[in-house]
Amino acid sequence: MKHFEFPARFRSVYDQAVKLYASGQRGPQTFFSADERAFLAANGISPQNVYDYAEDHLGYDGEPGFEHALTIETVRRDYFLNVQHGRASSVVLDLATLPGKSETVRGIAWLPRLMPKALAKLRGELPSTLMYCCGGDRNFFQQHNILPAEFLSLVWRHEDDLGAIPAWVEQRRLAQGQAGQ
Repeated sequence: MKHFEFPARFRSVYDQAVKLYASGQRGPQTFFSADERAFLAANGISPQNVYDYAEDHLGYDGEPGFEHALTIETVRRDYFLNVQHGRASSVVLDLATLPGKSETVRGIAWLPRLMPKALAKLRGELPSTLMYCCGGDRNFFQQHNILPAEFLSLVWRHEDDLGAIPAWVEQRRLAQGQAGQ
């Protein structure tokens, strides 16, 4: 594995997915060669993840965009290689266990849903029907001035105590309010 070349290779795969989606091709299983699927798997990334980025890139005016995809997948890759030792999880998040979209914690909407979703992304346990950094997630990140990859790193630091995350988000929100004064 050529670690230094990861960003360039990921860019190539990402751009190809956007191009194929734009041309009308559908289904992540049709987007990548065996070599590209092996590259993604070796880095803890599923074809579905890249497909979702391409779909949203074209459906939401370039969002989340290559830059966010790269930083998110770099955090996921780091966790995969250094915590999971390159071994994929056999667990898949059960959608029925996710809190509702309107639930709040400490008055912060979406956060109860986002925390287990981010943990599943970090561990490579998202079901194919769920995307980390979807439109709802992006609204949350923009509202609270948080980078999606930064939040994923936060979840990694507190994966054994997700209860610490609402206070961090609250502090970020307060700091943002003070910066605007």
